[in-house]
This record gives sequence, C-alpha cells and structure tokens, in this order.
Amino acid sequence: MEEIQVKDGVIRNASFTDYLLPTILDMPPLRMQILELGDPHSPYGLKGVGEPPTISSGPAIIAAIRAATGRPLSRAPVRPHDIVDTGSS
Repeated sequence: MEEIQVKDGVIRNASFTDYLLPTILDMPPLRMQILELGDPHSPYGLKGVGEPPTISSGPAIIAAIRAATGRPLSRAPVRPHDIVDTGSS
C-alpha cells in the first residue's frame, strides 16, 4: 500500500495527505502468542518487536506471486495490473 508515485520525474504524492498508509482495518485477524523469553545474546535479553518481523514478508509474498504467475515482478506494492496484463501501463 505504501508507494511513492513518480510521473515524469515529479513525485505525485509528496505529502502525507496523499500518502496511503495501512491501518488496523487493513489487517486480517491474528492469533498471537507472547513468549517471554529473553535473548541471551542481547543486553538485558531484549528483542525487537516492531518492524523486524515484517521485513521478510513482503519479498516472500512477491516471490510467491512471481512463482505462481510467472510474471517478472520487480517492485512493491504489486498491483492487479502487474499480475494481469490489461494492455495499459
């Protein structure tokens, strides 16, 4: 969903007013289990809980779509027209 849109060298969504950000409503229901185990290799046993788990999910999803469709996907986000050739760019 997050995408800087550039056309003819001009950024089309240069402010957060036009910048689409995912919200909680865009998330499917999740079942979470919190493991309170410290990391023995970090100070005070701390672990990252923010964005690190999401770093590999985007590339994994794009690779799965590429494998399923045979399309040469090389950008994110993947839009429907990236998967189905509609004859327009």
